[in-house]
Amino acid sequence: MKKKAISEPPISYDKHYTYKDYLQFTFDESVEIIKGRLFRMSPAPSSSHQWISGNLFGKIYNHFSGKTCRFFAAPFDVILPVADKDFMDSDRVVQPDLVVICDRNKIRERGCFGAPDWIIEIISSHTTKKDFQIKFDLYEEAGVREYWIVEPRNQTVEVFTLEDDRYRRVKTYVSDDDISPQLFPELIIPLSDIFDA
Repeated sequence: MKKKAISEPPISYDKHYTYKDYLQFTFDESVEIIKGRLFRMSPAPSSSHQWISGNLFGKIYNHFSGKTCRFFAAPFDVILPVADKDFMDSDRVVQPDLVVICDRNKIRERGCFGAPDWIIEIISSHTTKKDFQIKFDLYEEAGVREYWIVEPRNQTVEVFTLEDDRYRRVKTYVSDDDISPQLFPELIIPLSDIFDA
């Protein structure tokens, strides 16, 4: 029996896209829109990526259970604000690995409409530039208050916090460190638990 060929989504990668376009997409693969450009999210994350994500999810979920702030894991749409534009016209739609949102008014059935307080991205070989450069600039501009970049291969976490509308690098944490968000210092995460194989 002949296998059916998988074709590219019937879209142009040169067009400037918005959230309104995003809602019309009918293909199965996940995509993000960053400043109007379309970014495919395939291939699927590696097993180490998913293991680390699950370990972080457990620690963070338990901490925020019963609290005002809400915690979500991908796939979860975050529609970032653009000055003087309605969210339907936003050209910034992303699916961070993990997010914490403390303003409940930003949370709707279709995702987060506005900047989350804390975003964690777990990088892979095909997302390094996007997470360290493109998304770094995007989250800084949108006003995400804290941004973590987790690097599974080196077992490190880079922490950045927003000060005067610019990200300040706090520290690079390694696998035997305990780490706490600057926004939520009472949450203590031993990285040995996160990177444990």
